[in-house]
Amino acid sequence: MKRMQGTLVRCFLVVCVLLVILVIRVMAIQAIDGQRYQKIVLSQQGYSSTVIPYKRGDIVDAKGSVLATSVDVYNVILDCKQLNEEQKRRAKSAAKKGLTYNESEGIVSTTAYYLSKVFPKIKEEEVKGYVATDPKCQYKVLLKQVSYKKMNAFKKLMEAEDTEEKIKGIWFEKEYKREYPYPTLASQLIGFTASGNEGVTGLENQYNSVLNGVNGRSYGYQNENNQMENTVAEPKNGKTVVTSIDLMIQNTCMKEVQKYNKKLAKGGKRGSLNTAVLVMNPNNGEIKAMVSYPTFDLTNPRDLSGVYTDKQLLAMNDSEKLDALNGIWQNFPVSFTYEPGSTAKPFTVAMGLETGALKGNESFMCDGGQRFAGNVFVRCESHHGIIDIRHALMYSCNDALMQIGSRIGAKDFSRYQHLFGFGQKTGIDLPGEPRTDSLLYTEEALEKTPVNLGTNAFGQNFNTTMVQLASGFSSLINGGNLYQPHIMTEVRDDAGNVVKQYDPVIEKKTVSAATSKKIRNYLRSVVTGGTGVTAAVKGYDIGGKTGTAEKQPRKKHKYLVSFIGFAPVDDPQLVVYVVVNEPNVKDQAHSTYAQEVAHNILKTILPYCNIEQKSSHKKEK
Repeated sequence: MKRMQGTLVRCFLVVCVLLVILVIRVMAIQAIDGQRYQKIVLSQQGYSSTVIPYKRGDIVDAKGSVLATSVDVYNVILDCKQLNEEQKRRAKSAAKKGLTYNESEGIVSTTAYYLSKVFPKIKEEEVKGYVATDPKCQYKVLLKQVSYKKMNAFKKLMEAEDTEEKIKGIWFEKEYKREYPYPTLASQLIGFTASGNEGVTGLENQYNSVLNGVNGRSYGYQNENNQMENTVAEPKNGKTVVTSIDLMIQNTCMKEVQKYNKKLAKGGKRGSLNTAVLVMNPNNGEIKAMVSYPTFDLTNPRDLSGVYTDKQLLAMNDSEKLDALNGIWQNFPVSFTYEPGSTAKPFTVAMGLETGALKGNESFMCDGGQRFAGNVFVRCESHHGIIDIRHALMYSCNDALMQIGSRIGAKDFSRYQHLFGFGQKTGIDLPGEPRTDSLLYTEEALEKTPVNLGTNAFGQNFNTTMVQLASGFSSLINGGNLYQPHIMTEVRDDAGNVVKQYDPVIEKKTVSAATSKKIRNYLRSVVTGGTGVTAAVKGYDIGGKTGTAEKQPRKKHKYLVSFIGFAPVDDPQLVVYVVVNEPNVKDQAHSTYAQEVAHNILKTILPYCNIEQKSSHKKEK
């Protein structure tokens, strides 16, 4: 008995050891070769996997108007294998009944016929050819990106009682197509996408990762009972970017820019090389409108026919065409650097007031210009005689500003240029902002060459961008707060929930409230009785400054003219900055070309924005 018990125990232990070894072996196989065996099993079971595309998020304006969106489109897919199998099944069925199956009227022919009826680009013979030459193919794209309306029309045929059995082997693959409801309105600002939902320029590029989502996937396989089992991982759609852009303001600016350029276009030339407009809220840095001319069509961004004549395009080689494309894609207010001219003069006056170099009651003698070492003479446009600070800005006196620059000195002038943001990136949330630190003279260079200090004081011999100058100018008139300019205000998820919000960022303090008030009053005089009277709008209290910058090389007498204005003077709510680069006229040196555009814009948007009308301000003399 004991011997028998011992034998049983030994057998039991052997079995246990074998089980342990078996478990370890199974675990090892699972760990090392599990995926390989799983693939083998799945392949034997008819495994399938289909991508479910995500929807790229929208770009909308401040009031919810859609600027960029993605719409459903469908690829028409032919399953040759299913059609062939269906044709064979019907032929066998006919044979059993003693009938002849007529292939010319069979399922392949009828399917091809109805496809060509709904989608004229699909030819009957092509469909028949695909089925004949590649009978096992289950995925043949016949037509890409058809509309929902067309897709639905064909689906109704597939489900209709009289045509249901005449169409087989066709299904639709859903994807999304990027659409721009206003394709030429804010092209450089919005930007466009390339294949694969990759933003190329503008907001599409800046917020590419926010706008994009994650594809889903549908998994399916046949189990041991020949039943199809499906698992779906839903896609995660991209997020919506809400901007500070106001569609009405943007549209107004664009119309005025186009109207101006149409008026001056002649001799096969556009009205200007470039015209640009920037509208912003000086109290938080929000951009309300941003216009670059010439523009392009976001639905066909590589088409140059709207900018160049057929003759000009034929004369271009590929490299020149690429340069031309980059030129029209460039967002002028963000990317283009230029000498600002007299729009820089309020900054110089503010420097003088802040450093104590000016008290506000000084007068200067303008005798037509200043002479510097080396017998260099820098002229003023006029002999203004004895002139105070207010009138120096009103009449844009270069001579007085050079004398103010000399009083400020190289050290403080250089320090305040950087304080106002010149020579630095603004950090605006758009691609293409250049470094401009190398476009300013250093303190040492200004000290060594006083002529450069003098010309910098009235806006020549240093470079800026529109967003840079407009941001600094906003700080001059808003009490001294330099805000980071921005476009995005909110990011919302697919359900409309706010997941990110932009809070205004004050980069630095530039001037005191007292200096800001003086500058605003001086700039009111520019519009009421100085060089900026063309920009004035009846009934509104507007301040501003004109600019007429002679471009390099000076001997060619090419000019960039501008006007930057704000309203109302005592409580600025809007800044409007207009730049015209080389107006197509014989005598370019007149800021009125920019003022006319600014006037028309202000006349429309001031009442729209509920800007308070002025009480009574006397015309300056």
